[in-house]
Amino acid sequence: MSRIGKKPIAIPAGVTVTITESVVTVKGPKGTLSQEVTQGITVKQEGESLIVERPTEQKRHKALHGLYRSLINNNVEGVDKGYKLTMELVGVGYKASTKGDNVLELTLGYSHNIYFMIPSELKVGAEMPKGKNPVITLEGIDKQLIGHVAAEIRSLRKVEPYKGKGVRFVDEFVRRKAGKAGKAGGKK
Repeated sequence: MSRIGKKPIAIPAGVTVTITESVVTVKGPKGTLSQEVTQGITVKQEGESLIVERPTEQKRHKALHGLYRSLINNNVEGVDKGYKLTMELVGVGYKASTKGDNVLELTLGYSHNIYFMIPSELKVGAEMPKGKNPVITLEGIDKQLIGHVAAEIRSLRKVEPYKGKGVRFVDEFVRRKAGKAGKAGGKK
């Protein structure tokens, strides 16, 4: 049995869950999220917890069992506490600022600035502390959306392995490569 799938999902105080045939809707203090569930996977509410069950021991059902349990748990956690993701820009001259509520202006070493539209469901913040790298903060209730937007921002300037320049998550370890070695043992 799936280790993740068989864990019950605790429902915190202030969060309500509505289960219809194939949709689980979670409503909390921060907002509302819903997750569609594939036919065959069932979700039941027992007291202050949700239980996800699968019909058979087929490989497909085993995979979906843990997946839907994780997705529903992320929704419950998102409407209760929310999610926050912090990224930093490493490189000389790299800058970030916000224009209005949902436009992020980035200077990433190209000949032009990049204007990145942030979905209205997320809050974006950009700060440039003196003597440190610029920091971008994404906040929202949908973990998948935050991860998707962060991946798109990161793809604008991927971290390169020689100097470590680019857009990265805070506290991310970047494996560095050695540069070119000088001539060793050649003719003089």
